Amino acid sequence: MQINILLFNGFDEMDAIAPFEVLQNAVAAGADFDVRLVVLDDAELVTASHGLQVKPQGRIGADSSMDILIVPGGNWNNPTARGVRTEVEQGDIPRLIAHLHQAGIVIAGVCTGAMLMAEANILQGRNAVTHHLANPALQEKGTEIVPARVVDDGDIITSGGVTSGLDLALWLVEKFTGPQIAHDVEQRMEYERRGTVWRRSATS
Repeated sequence: MQINILLFNGFDEMDAIAPFEVLQNAVAAGADFDVRLVVLDDAELVTASHGLQVKPQGRIGADSSMDILIVPGGNWNNPTARGVRTEVEQGDIPRLIAHLHQAGIVIAGVCTGAMLMAEANILQGRNAVTHHLANPALQEKGTEIVPARVVDDGDIITSGGVTSGLDLALWLVEKFTGPQIAHDVEQRMEYERRGTVWRRSATS
């Protein structure tokens, strides 16, 4: 299973690096994942919201093959800084998200990464959550806000708050490999999942 974590200037470090570590630990525990930190352009370094510089492991585009795209947030609540708001205004990432979602790829948003998904018009009428300060803006986009730590609406998965990337990634591990590997990763990382995973029932 190919899982790409999308980086852009101003992304929140924990939104991307926490899921990366969880998923790589899942690989060590036996999960058949190929996890990469990727960019949309040819940037050799990406600068995160707190100054961390990351070297991407690859580049993706509309024709890229993958199973899951993880979209971090970053600086939505700080409009003067580079981050999600800048990417919303530029439009390249939302267009990519829209195309990949239409192609059947699961889109998972951490924190205000959901705002990039909303700009891609894939959250209208769907269940989702984001950082509590951004929930009103997400609701204005026609999204049904679910006050849960992780919201699994099938091909769209979101999580609320910065540290929720840990819980979202652990849910992805459980969803696609089963609870045994997810539990093993929790033990390796000495982390106990918090909050509720809201999941659309098979009958809804």
